[in-house]
Amino acid sequence: MTVSEATTVPALLTEMAALGDHPAIVDGDVTIGYAELRDRVEDVARAYLAQGVAPGDRIGLWAPNRYEFILAMLGAQLVGIAVVPLNTRFTGHEAAEILARSRATALVLADGFLGKSYSEMLRDAAAERGGDGPVFPGLPHLRTVVCLDGDGAGGLLSWDAFLAGGGAVAPSRVAEAAAAVGPDDIMDVLFTSGTTGVPKGVLSAHRQTLSVARAWGLGARLTPEDRYAVVNPFFHGFGYKAGMITSLMAGTTIYPLAVFDADRLLDLVQSARISVLPGVPTIFTSLLDHPRLSEYDLSSLRFAIAGATAAPATLFHDMVNVLGFETVAQAYGLTECVVATLSRPGESLEHTAQTTGPAVEGVEIRVVDEEGNDAGVDVDGEILLRGPNVMLGYFEDPAATDAVLDADGWFHTGDVGRLDEHGCLKITDRLKDMFIVGGFNVYPAEVENALRKHPAVNESAVIGVDDDRLGTVGRAYVLLLHNAEPRPDAAELETFCRRHLANFKVPREFVLVEDFPRNATGKILKSELRDRA
Repeated sequence: MTVSEATTVPALLTEMAALGDHPAIVDGDVTIGYAELRDRVEDVARAYLAQGVAPGDRIGLWAPNRYEFILAMLGAQLVGIAVVPLNTRFTGHEAAEILARSRATALVLADGFLGKSYSEMLRDAAAERGGDGPVFPGLPHLRTVVCLDGDGAGGLLSWDAFLAGGGAVAPSRVAEAAAAVGPDDIMDVLFTSGTTGVPKGVLSAHRQTLSVARAWGLGARLTPEDRYAVVNPFFHGFGYKAGMITSLMAGTTIYPLAVFDADRLLDLVQSARISVLPGVPTIFTSLLDHPRLSEYDLSSLRFAIAGATAAPATLFHDMVNVLGFETVAQAYGLTECVVATLSRPGESLEHTAQTTGPAVEGVEIRVVDEEGNDAGVDVDGEILLRGPNVMLGYFEDPAATDAVLDADGWFHTGDVGRLDEHGCLKITDRLKDMFIVGGFNVYPAEVENALRKHPAVNESAVIGVDDDRLGTVGRAYVLLLHNAEPRPDAAELETFCRRHLANFKVPREFVLVEDFPRNATGKILKSELRDRA
């Protein structure tokens, strides 16, 4: 088992091109070998340069898992352009906010995914921001928008036209730009809303993203013989760094899945002999509940991580004994450090189910009490991380960076956990209000900020409540203005939220209240709301 030691995307692609025709990506009828991948990524890089996108710029990428996503991402990173992935569930308002904050100069999108026109959503939302823009009013920095589907209209470039434009750029320009990319250059900016509801861009350099991927690949014992079905979205660290990049570093074949569909996934596992299939617990419980599960040959399955949210107690046993995985592991990470811990090789299922494993190579972990002292074995405290995999900071937000990165380089996660006698981490709670819906982080402040825009809403408080399928869903307690007319009901509040928030952020329930439990200073006591729930 070998995993690349490359510290930049250009070095990685050059190294792995030596695998020749060995498949790097299989997406339906499209198969791209490792040598061809390098050539096609160079073509995309030329296309960016032809559009005036320069090294050091940022480009947005708003698309589901498909081979063009990989080409679009690597093509930018090959020549020192940072990528800002956008959640495919975002509304136009959410996408416009991140594109404006990051000042992205180009955007690659997939119109029509999940029945939505991203370009129309974005055009309408951006126009509300006011001002002009070369493509969309309200986004002055966005000069180029490329549509992966269709012929391009309304100022958009089709994917084919975009690639054709790269013919005007000499290959030597790509070679020069790629040679100039260093390990400390910014590779990606992953935006996370956080407790304030304002998006914060997590900055990672090439060396960091590749180090994260290397740690995951070594823990999963990835090889070129593996076939990795990537269900986790490429826009998320799980699918991107622990999926796409880690596969490329091990010579593993990537099978991207745009959406999770149990029937299609079971067909793929059987036909392609999938060996690696990580995901959130919902994926595995859906497979286990499939009425025709016994009809499929799943004997190729080797490795899985069931992470990102709480798992049923019996899940890991069922993944081994029913689905047939050789190894099931846990991991802990967050956008600021995507892979911090990983289960030990040969770990018992009982211990795996209870802990996320020890720190991966290069990462240090502390669990501290309220005074900042080490909490000791099996004692709860805040989890602190330090090491090369930890983010550089938040994009153009030194105050937010200083709030979580201390002078000694420790990242204060806001999560509560404990270390056992083996140095394995167990997550026990969250200091933040954030909860996880089907593997996606939901920050109550962002939902509450959206509700505040409703003309009848005075105040709201959002909490997470248990759900059998998704792990957690949102419940919004809403206090209306006393003179609100007409008074909205739960259905209207839900419809309003759906216009402003991605579907996984929209609360499952809306509870109208006369007031909230409060402390002496008037702050809402969410702990009491959780106790009621």
